[in-house]
Amino acid sequence: MNASAIVADIRKGIAAGEHAYGARLPSVRDLAEQYGVSQQTASAAYAVLSALGLTRTAAGSGTTVAAGPSADAHLGTYAPPDLTAAEAWRPNGSGGEATEDTYLVRQLTASAALADWGFTEGADVVERHRIRRVGGIPVQHKVTVLSYAVASARPEGYDGVPPMLAPVGAPPIRPPHGTRVADWLGWNVDRTEARITAEPMDPAASEALGMQEGSPGFRVVNITRTPDGETLYVTVTTAPLHHRITLDIIG
Repeated sequence: MNASAIVADIRKGIAAGEHAYGARLPSVRDLAEQYGVSQQTASAAYAVLSALGLTRTAAGSGTTVAAGPSADAHLGTYAPPDLTAAEAWRPNGSGGEATEDTYLVRQLTASAALADWGFTEGADVVERHRIRRVGGIPVQHKVTVLSYAVASARPEGYDGVPPMLAPVGAPPIRPPHGTRVADWLGWNVDRTEARITAEPMDPAASEALGMQEGSPGFRVVNITRTPDGETLYVTVTTAPLHHRITLDIIG
C-alpha cells in the first residue's frame, strides 16, 4: 500500500463522519503498523492530508482531524442563454500561448463507478483525454466521457468520422463560428451540474501533468443532462492546487 491509498482511506472516513472533527488520529508509528507500511510512507500520507486541509499536526497533540463530514457547497443551477459567449479556459497573466491536445481516445464498457454520473453499467462509452498547456507547461488534464450513441452523432450533412470519435492525430473538426458543439451535433442540452472538490489526483491526471501520483489538486466534474435528466456527457478537469477555479455565469 502506498501513501495515496492511505490518504484515500482516511479521507473517506472523515467524509463519512467516522473520524470526528478534532479527533486524534494514530501516531505515525501506529499508522504505519495499522497499514503495514514504513513510517516514511505513513508520514507522507499525513503530509498530504495536512496539505488538503483535512488534518492538523501540532507538537504535543499529534495529528487531529480538521474537517467535518462531506457536504456540498452548491454554487447554483443556471442555464446561460448563449453558451458561445463563455470561455472554456484561459491562462492568467502573460504565461505564454495556450494550447490543447487530445492524446487518448478509447471505447470502454461503463463500470459501476460511472453510475454516479448517470451512465448504465455495461454500456459502451467513449473517453477522450486532453492536456492543456500554457507556454508548453501542462496545467490542466481533461477527460470527456460520453455514451457511444452520443459520441457517434454527426452534424447535419456531414458524412465523415463523427467529431467525437476522431482518433488521436486527426485534424480537429470544429463547428461553425458562433455555434455550440452541442447544437451542431444535435444534443438536447438542458443543464450542466458542476461538482468541485480538492482531492488527490488520479493516476491519469498525475501522469499527464507530470506530478507525483496522489498530489492534491482541484477536480471539477461537469455533468451535462437532457431535459429528461439523462446524462449526455461528463467532463472531469484536474488542475494543481496553485491554480484557480473560476466561474462566469452569463445571464
